[in-house]
Amino acid sequence: MTDPRSCWAPAPLRPLVPLALVREYVYEYAAVSPQDGALDFVTAEKMNTESMNRFLDQVRKAHPDDFLVMITDGASSHKAKGLNIPERMHLIYLPPYSPELNPVELLWNILRRDHFANRVFDSLKNAILQAETGLTKMAANRSSIRSLTNWPWISATLNAN
Repeated sequence: MTDPRSCWAPAPLRPLVPLALVREYVYEYAAVSPQDGALDFVTAEKMNTESMNRFLDQVRKAHPDDFLVMITDGASSHKAKGLNIPERMHLIYLPPYSPELNPVELLWNILRRDHFANRVFDSLKNAILQAETGLTKMAANRSSIRSLTNWPWISATLNAN
């Protein structure tokens, strides 16, 4: 996509030059355990049912002996008919427009603040590497993840079940 922009030149000339804007996307899937501070994440090229299935399988393999309850938003890939929810895993769907109820949303704020603020990346690959580095550092500090995400309503829900 091109967008004409003026460029710097001595007054009174301000020529218009084409600026090529390229938008590329990747998606981070993440799950946190408010109980013990575990963080699982994966980078996916698409946000679709196949990527969500792979992420659920990855989380299940990382925690084979646990019963897992995962809070998800209303993304279509989280509710798709083709979604294969592993055994001993249950998904809770948040109401629309309520990201503040999802503990993992706090991670994105921390990731932006601590690992992306005032940074410019020359490629999507470098931005992905920075995200994965930041998430890996966050995952290594379980006590921080636990204190960030262990809200009273989550603890009450876990203890009731």
